[in-house]
Amino acid sequence: MRIHTYSLGELQANCYLLENDGRGILIDPADEGSFILEELQRKNIKLDGIYITHGHFDHCMAVGEIQLSFDVPLYFHRKDQFLIDRLQSTAEHFLGYKPIMIAPKNSKYIEAGELKIMNLKLKILSSPGHTPGGVSYYFPEEKVIFTGDTLFAGAIGRTDLSYSNKKDLWTSLRTLLALPEETVVYPGHGESTYVGEQKYILG
Repeated sequence: MRIHTYSLGELQANCYLLENDGRGILIDPADEGSFILEELQRKNIKLDGIYITHGHFDHCMAVGEIQLSFDVPLYFHRKDQFLIDRLQSTAEHFLGYKPIMIAPKNSKYIEAGELKIMNLKLKILSSPGHTPGGVSYYFPEEKVIFTGDTLFAGAIGRTDLSYSNKKDLWTSLRTLLALPEETVVYPGHGESTYVGEQKYILG
């Protein structure tokens, strides 16, 4: 599996394009749909789906635009549906202007568990705390995990939002830090790191 990382948008959210045998998925496509579509075309990748770690606008504003070109589902946890419902108003509040946005369609809920995508084993781990429906995407055979805004290099997700829960976040972090120490962590913002390094930092 090849991992292409792009830091996109005003909040510099990490978008990940995962590629395997000419097929691909997007994790957290941020808010630059035209750029992502150009990359998919340039790399000649057939997109199978869009997966988001949580429903914050800076991680998924580009979904609707991408779906105009690729008729693929958006996968997320049902507890973050309320965030998807108010993407436009939340983006306008934080950005200070009304962005042009196409609402996502063809949404499918996911739960914690195992599945196969692109002939790869994927474990969906429940990671609430930052948002109620936060999830992490763990590929055990590839030894990589995509943690969204739950775990960063040297930092953890914020819990000062009205729907955040500090206790849930620390429960999620314990789950993530119990993974093999060599597991590469790809966060929602900033540089990648390793589980072992974060275990040492966070104790």
